[in-house]
Amino acid sequence: MIATTAGRPAPARAPLDLSLYLVTDTALCADVGVPGTVAAAVAAGVTAVQLRDPGATDAELVALGREVRAALAGTCVPLLVNDRVHLVEEIGADGAHVGQGDLGINEARALLGETCLLGLSVQQPDHVAVALEHGPEVVDYLGVGPVWATATKPDHASPGGVERVRDISAASPWPCVAIGGITAERAALLRGTGAAGIAVVSAICGQGDPAAAAARLRRAWEGR
Repeated sequence: MIATTAGRPAPARAPLDLSLYLVTDTALCADVGVPGTVAAAVAAGVTAVQLRDPGATDAELVALGREVRAALAGTCVPLLVNDRVHLVEEIGADGAHVGQGDLGINEARALLGETCLLGLSVQQPDHVAVALEHGPEVVDYLGVGPVWATATKPDHASPGGVERVRDISAASPWPCVAIGGITAERAALLRGTGAAGIAVVSAICGQGDPAAAAARLRRAWEGR
């Protein structure tokens, strides 16, 4: 458990397994649907799900989020909402994930309360240092990337490669999940970097068989 700067233990939050983290894409999931994709992928090894649909209205995202939450019922797999922290409670999600240009982590934590999960995207070690200024208890994990270029987020920062993941993981008191251009073939390159897991979008959402894709990624991450 991470200690606060005052020496007190951080608030107890749900355990978080970042081994295989799925970020949803509504367009890529069109054939199967987001809830169906999530259900199939979780059954095959996905350990955390982030709901992301920047083109949806708040009402649309709440409706979709509730469907995904229902698909996750009984799995113990957490649901995190990308960016729109104010919708977490309405969806019934377990927390949120914010980027460098989104709501600040102090503001996000204030909206979420002490028991919800909060993730933060970082692209360089300096971002870790800035986050630490707010206290190590404010966030629960870091999303590190993009590792490689990816078409699912055209405006992404410059890819940092495997070494950037290694550097940020070494600098971070929080578990890190690598994201950006990750495939089953590339997953092995990230083992040994200190990352706690891998995050993917199109490697599951863009596949005809999400369950098979998730199983392949999980085996690759675990070296099986």
